[in-house]
Amino acid sequence: MSTTEPRSGLKYAWDPDTENFSAEMDTNLLFIGRVGLNLSIIDRDLTAPPGTPSDGDGYIVGASATGDWATHDDDVAIWDDDGSDWVFYTPSEGWLAYLEDEQKLTVFKAATGWSSGVAI
Repeated sequence: MSTTEPRSGLKYAWDPDTENFSAEMDTNLLFIGRVGLNLSIIDRDLTAPPGTPSDGDGYIVGASATGDWATHDDDVAIWDDDGSDWVFYTPSEGWLAYLEDEQKLTVFKAATGWSSGVAI
């Protein structure tokens, strides 16, 4: 048994007899590595996944997405070579991302989605 931190969704305070500690800790570490430390996004205008992503490639899913990205508009999609699949993260208020193709920073606001960005 563990407790979930409400802002990040990370697990902590496991009981000594927790059976799924390894799985929950792996999930925590993957989240931190993928979006918690350095959220660098290749593009935010695509509505379908690129054909040949590399491990760790990150995108903000565009509006009216299709294919593997359908129903994930505004989510952060990270390619996972180990699972050969996209992993999606729903942004929370205040997430900050660097947009590589635009060379801007963008912030997520629940009421309006991702901001237009600030050039850096």
